[in-house]
Amino acid sequence: MIILGLILLVIGFVASISILWTIGIALIVIGAILWILGAVGHEVGGRKHYW
Repeated sequence: MIILGLILLVIGFVASISILWTIGIALIVIGAILWILGAVGHEVGGRKHYW
């Protein structure tokens, strides 16, 4: 999810498409939150870890 967000950020920046920029930022933030929750031991979506 974080990688997809980075790809969308780059495409949005190069092509000057603001919706891709916004979606990319949202995906990076959500991915980082899920990654941190999984790393500290909280179950994410019923799983012990989140990739």
